[in-house]
Amino acid sequence: MAEGYRIVEGADLRARNSFGIAARAALLVEVDDPAALPLVFARHIAPGTTPLVLGGGSNLLFAGDAQVAVLALRCSQVRVLDADDAAATVRADAGANWHEFVRWTLDQGLYGLENLALIPGTVGAAPIQNIGAYGVEVGEHVQAVEAFEPATGRQLRLGRADCAFAYRDSVFKRQAGRYVVTAVEFRLSRQPCPRTGYAGIGEELAAAGITAPTPLQVFEAVCALRRRKLPDPARIGNAGSFFKNPIVARAVAEGLASAHPGLPVFPGACADTRKLSAAWLIEACGWKGRREGDAGVAEGHALVLVNHGQASGAQLLALARRIVASVQERFGVALEPEPRIVGDHW
Repeated sequence: MAEGYRIVEGADLRARNSFGIAARAALLVEVDDPAALPLVFARHIAPGTTPLVLGGGSNLLFAGDAQVAVLALRCSQVRVLDADDAAATVRADAGANWHEFVRWTLDQGLYGLENLALIPGTVGAAPIQNIGAYGVEVGEHVQAVEAFEPATGRQLRLGRADCAFAYRDSVFKRQAGRYVVTAVEFRLSRQPCPRTGYAGIGEELAAAGITAPTPLQVFEAVCALRRRKLPDPARIGNAGSFFKNPIVARAVAEGLASAHPGLPVFPGACADTRKLSAAWLIEACGWKGRREGDAGVAEGHALVLVNHGQASGAQLLALARRIVASVQERFGVALEPEPRIVGDHW
C-alpha cells in the first residue's frame, strides 16, 4: 500500500460482482483515502480512458473482462455532521455498505431510508442509480454528493439540485466518467413518518398485526419482503432487478390496461405518463423461472436474472435481449436494463 491506495495486477473480479461472473481486470486500484485520487489518476490511469469504479458489484453485468483500470473505494466512515431537534445531516463514505448504513441511521433515531433496506451495494453507488424501492428514492434524502472530477483534479460538493435525480438516473449516470463519488450527505428526520402505501408493505405489516408501525418495523417488513421475493446473491448469482419499470404515455398505459386487465399501472412523474410493471410484462411472456443452461430468470421474481453457477455475462446478456424482444413484440413496450453492462453494450 502506498499513499492511500494499493495496486492489484491481473485482478480476479468474480468475487467482486454479485452475479458471480468470471471476469478479470489488468489493473485494480483499491483506494482507502479519496485524497489519493489525483495521484492515482496521474500515475495509473491511462490518458483518455475512464476507469470502472466498482462498489459492491451489485449493479453491473460483466459481459467481458474490464478493458480499463478498475477503482474500488474502500473508505467506509459514517458520522453525523450536524443535528437539531427535527433532523440531522449524516455523511457516509462511498465504500460503506448500504444496508448496514440504513440500519445504522435507524439506530441513531434518524428516519427516511427504511424503505431502502437490504438493497445490495455501497453508499457511493446509491446516488448514481438513484436507487429506489417501495415508494422511496434515495435522491429524496440526499443533501449533497462529494465527488472527484478527474478532468480538473478538483474535489467537488454537488447539492441535490446539481445531482439532477430522476427515475433510476442522475447526473452521475448520464455523465458517466465525469465524477468519482467519494461520499454522500443525507438529511434525515428525527420525526418518524413511515411510508407504507406501496404494494406489499401494508400487507406485510398487517399480517404481523402491526397497525401503527415504527420506522424499524417498516425496515423489518421490507427486509422480509425482499428476502421472500428476491434471491440471495450469496446463494445464487444475481444483481436484483435487471429491468426498469417502463414509463409510457398515459394513453398507451390505458390502452394496455384495457386489453390486459391484470396489468399493474402506477402514476408517472407527470400527469401524462404512467409506470408499468416490468415484472408483470415479463411473466406474461412466460419467462419467469425459465433457464437456458446456467443463465435464467428467478423462480420467485420475473425481474431478476440469475446465474445458476457457470453462466457467462454474455449468456445472461443474450437472455436479457430475448426477454426484451418478446415483451416488445407482445406489448409494444421497450424495456431497459438497470445494471451497467461492462464489456459489451445494450
